Amino acid sequence: MAELELGKVQTVSIKRLRLDPCNPRRVGESDEVTDSKLVAWLYVSTALDELLLSISTNGYMDIEPLVVLRGDTDDDLLVLEGNRRLAAMRLLSEPELIKDIKESESLEIRVPKIDQSLLPTLENVSVYCVDSREAARSFIGCKHLNGPAQWTTYAKARFVTDWHKQFNGKNIQLIAKMVGNRHLTITWMVSAIYVLDQACQNNLFDIEDRFTPVFSFSHLYLALRRPQYLKYLNISREWDQHDPRTDPVNPQDFPRLKKLLTWIYGSRKDNQRPVVRSHNPDIERLGEVLAHPEGLRVLETTSNLNRAHSLTESIDHRFTHSLYCARKEIRDSFHSISAYDGLDNSLLAVAEDVRTVSERVHQRMQEKSFEARFERAGV
Repeated sequence: MAELELGKVQTVSIKRLRLDPCNPRRVGESDEVTDSKLVAWLYVSTALDELLLSISTNGYMDIEPLVVLRGDTDDDLLVLEGNRRLAAMRLLSEPELIKDIKESESLEIRVPKIDQSLLPTLENVSVYCVDSREAARSFIGCKHLNGPAQWTTYAKARFVTDWHKQFNGKNIQLIAKMVGNRHLTITWMVSAIYVLDQACQNNLFDIEDRFTPVFSFSHLYLALRRPQYLKYLNISREWDQHDPRTDPVNPQDFPRLKKLLTWIYGSRKDNQRPVVRSHNPDIERLGEVLAHPEGLRVLETTSNLNRAHSLTESIDHRFTHSLYCARKEIRDSFHSISAYDGLDNSLLAVAEDVRTVSERVHQRMQEKSFEARFERAGV
């Protein structure tokens, strides 16, 4: 079989193509891979059913070549870019693969029927051959970091970090230019990966031990852009002005790093839920707690972010917030009062207590308002 020329678009049989077990989308997944496992993972995680429907209707439209790397033998070509397309074509043309996935992965994939006249479009595809993963990085990075087929934040960060390591921890600005991304964005991503790796390598955190099914890397990425988190971990505020370090956290601060990652992601082993439930709001509130000694002590002892954060707020802010919340809740109760059947006297007692407390609050506010007017008048 003729050897492919480097840097040139050529046509090859689909049978020569192999799925990439190191696909950047698979970061955080098991290292044990088979074709069935890879195809099943792509189907579940990358909306492969939409691509299957398109190809089964129109045939494979050979517009953009797959980027491939020569494999261990002359016949094998490893697909660096185009794994979703290859997986879809194989599902449409290999019934035995569907059966194997059902048996080995307990996943039933319903593949749409393809007209026999379209099957020849799945036999040969255009490829562009490179001599190394590094040679394909600029193209793949541009497409998946900023282009129409973007990866998750974690996949992006892993991809760029691996690239940064290839440059021996230098040239972060060059990488940013090559993928068409802002220098600071790339720096923050790589820096966050190094913090995460440092925690994992020192047994402070295990991604698989997280409490939630999905690993939200963006929580950590966004947190480490805030000065409160950097100060808590004793990381220099100027860390984003240089090439990221592979060991940004000093060993004496490892206990803090462990606590921080547990607050963000939780721990199934320790049966501890994360205190960060939503994206920006909770990351912001946790940062404010980290910068508040009393609030931090409460968080460390109770793992209750709401209680800890309430200590960071001024008393006037808490009063205003509580009053508005009370009005909203009592109005909601009024709008659903038809649900009360008049038989539960305990609820009537609760309503009586609400009335008593609200009257006292109103009376005391009236008194303070009266006093304030006299003070302004100079009486």
